[in-house]
Amino acid sequence: MKRVINFMGIRRVAFIATLALTLVSLASLAIRGLNFGLDFTGGTLIELTYERPVELASVRAKLDEAGYGDALVQSFGATTDVLVRLQGDDPQLGEKVAAALRQSAADNPATVKRVEFVGPAVGEELRDQGGLGMLLALAGILVYVAFRFQWKFGCGAVLSLFHDVIITLGVFSFFQIPFDLTVLAAVLAIIGYSLNDTIVVFDRIRENFRLLRKTELIENINISTTQTLLRTMATSVSTLLAVMALMLFGGEALWGFSLALFIGVAAGTYSSVYIANLTLVWLKLTRDDLIPPVAEETEADLRP
Repeated sequence: MKRVINFMGIRRVAFIATLALTLVSLASLAIRGLNFGLDFTGGTLIELTYERPVELASVRAKLDEAGYGDALVQSFGATTDVLVRLQGDDPQLGEKVAAALRQSAADNPATVKRVEFVGPAVGEELRDQGGLGMLLALAGILVYVAFRFQWKFGCGAVLSLFHDVIITLGVFSFFQIPFDLTVLAAVLAIIGYSLNDTIVVFDRIRENFRLLRKTELIENINISTTQTLLRTMATSVSTLLAVMALMLFGGEALWGFSLALFIGVAAGTYSSVYIANLTLVWLKLTRDDLIPPVAEETEADLRP
């Protein structure tokens, strides 16, 4: 047999580190909260078109000078198209912004293509539905894993996913990074990605319970995790490289989305080993939980 890595040998250290990070994340969410974007808080979206390509940094600087320092500026399609998001429900806000930009750059005027307003009631509904979607996803995963494996595996999977989501949200809360619908989509994607990694390890643990009959749970976890390590690392590293490329070259519009994915993928790789597996140790998973004992044959069953 190949060399087995003793992953569970540092399980107490991993638990303390996990508990500390989780508590910090929960405290930040409780005290600072999330910096919700206009998708959730409501505001005005303005699409502008310039005659020639324009730098986003210069547009931000001009809006700041005009008193719109809280504006979110993004590229939109071509290099001449700019998307501006602002707090406020003034119907004339789009023309005011365009006028301010025209005054500061008369050689490259901006034209308003569309102005849309998202009310706070709509934003609140999106936030509530997004939170409900995450809860339903976790509940569905618990039911699926409990049916597919055993209820102790289901608890491990849900705790692992809960950890990944809390750590991701905690980073966004602590650093007050804008949280919009793209970030919410990334959080939901994290749940699916992390579950896939956890299921692979769980499946090998269940298989080794049948193959290695005299192996204890912790040794089984170490063997199973070692056997799936190359697959896990290959998947995680390739995914992280793709996400890093998206962070570097995807532009500001996708930066929050790619950052959330990066944090979630890294946390999911860790949690599949030290959260999901550790839960099985806490719940004292045994071989009998997966393989019911054979019923004793009665005297009547032995008769011809």
